Amino acid sequence: MQIFLDTADYKEIKDRYETGLVSGITTNPTLVRKSGVSYHEFITRLSKDFDFVSISAEVNGNNADDMLQNAQQYIAIGEEVTIKLPLTKEGLIACKILTEQGVKTNVTLCFSAAQAAMAALAGATYISPFVGRCNDNSFSGVELVRAISGLYGVQRCQTKILAASLRDVHHVSRCFLYGASVVTLPTKVFDKMYDHVLTDAGLAIFEEDFKQLKE
Repeated sequence: MQIFLDTADYKEIKDRYETGLVSGITTNPTLVRKSGVSYHEFITRLSKDFDFVSISAEVNGNNADDMLQNAQQYIAIGEEVTIKLPLTKEGLIACKILTEQGVKTNVTLCFSAAQAAMAALAGATYISPFVGRCNDNSFSGVELVRAISGLYGVQRCQTKILAASLRDVHHVSRCFLYGASVVTLPTKVFDKMYDHVLTDAGLAIFEEDFKQLKE
């Protein structure tokens, strides 16, 4: 069970990394563009400054050859860099080639168990079902995670489920319950995982009782 952060904000990453509870980072061009940094420089800095098991670097291209060529600049950064590929025919071709070369891959934008089966056949290290986006389109993202987990369990697939597009704490625990090995979260969702009104109430009582203790 691992938590990755889905952000391109360096300070947000550094602050949460210090908890010892974050194992990796997922990024995409949209997040990096909003942060106003160079994508390659950002991935390089994360690799240098933190001990993550995985840092996803998304590649683009109209075909597998383009994706493979684009991936080389990120592969050179370090073994923890995971090449993030689209769940398309060309993306899966690139995934299979990279897998055979010993490169970690994250196949993204998964919306069906059939797609997840294809990613596993291509040897993907991670498959990323988009839970929140499924819910936006009137079908359950956590049920998709459960379906993929059931399929992978029966077939003994090695591909790990990396539940993405998570927007609330409830979905995080459900995804872990239904078989996700990893969840990737915005920092605001990560921070909310600590919180519960009853915990706050209990702490308030304990603090008051401490004040009443005789030294």
